[in-house]
Amino acid sequence: MTKKMNTRDFIKNSDNGRKPEWLRKKLQFGAQKKMDQLLNNVGIHTICQEAKCPNISECFSKKNATFLILGAICTRRCSYCNVATGKPLEVNKEEIEQVTSSVKLLGLKYVVITSPARDDLKDGGARQFYEVTQNIIKELPDTKVELLIPDFQGSLDSLKLVANSGALVLGHNMETVPSLYKIRKAANYKRSLQVLKKLKTLAPKTAKTKTALMVGLGETQEEMIQVFKDLRDVGCDYLSIGQYLAPSNEFQRVVEYVRPSQFEKYKQIALDLGFAYVHSSPYTRSSYLAHEYVGE
Repeated sequence: MTKKMNTRDFIKNSDNGRKPEWLRKKLQFGAQKKMDQLLNNVGIHTICQEAKCPNISECFSKKNATFLILGAICTRRCSYCNVATGKPLEVNKEEIEQVTSSVKLLGLKYVVITSPARDDLKDGGARQFYEVTQNIIKELPDTKVELLIPDFQGSLDSLKLVANSGALVLGHNMETVPSLYKIRKAANYKRSLQVLKKLKTLAPKTAKTKTALMVGLGETQEEMIQVFKDLRDVGCDYLSIGQYLAPSNEFQRVVEYVRPSQFEKYKQIALDLGFAYVHSSPYTRSSYLAHEYVGE
């Protein structure tokens, strides 16, 4: 019998547009505008902008950003994600230097690199991840790199490339529990677990693996805990847990708003299962405060 969270631990979404008080975040538009201008000038995309991340103002004010390589068009159409879908452009080799130049200009010491799914490419974009990472490390040896990759359709060759890129953290997001995987277009729960397992096996011992989960989609506490256990079984080191927020009414509906107390409960359960670091809060996202996971 599945165990639903206690009614004190979440509130049902009434679809009236009003979020609970713990989700009313103050935005800093001035800092966001400056960062937008800087990134636009060098022609670089960030997932912060494309996915309409609620932390964008806070992160941009601290000069933190997650760079989006391989364009801003995804080949999949997940019902929770705001990244545009369609036919992507050709791979832009100039962005290898553009990303490095942006990192240098911003004075970043910790960088997260991600991409949309590129199922149109034979390697899923793995070579570009490798070359971007290698270039940053070569030109800015004091900067650490974290990668957040799509599943590359499980390709071992592609996973070998990113595992040996020199990145300190290798991430791939599970996003949700198995019973809700229909929201992840063309994704597969077991395949995503295997991606994390292979990364852990292929990467140097110094590298860590990381994933993220959304809550508020109708999952149960029991389902969440089972995912935690599955992740530990494949050696996943770091875990992010955050509240799902629909970008607009056209996307997957929020079923419930999980209270901060439940996020704390999930954090403690995950730590007890052996995760090295867990960030769990309503506004947590996979790349939010990413440097903290490695003690930077």
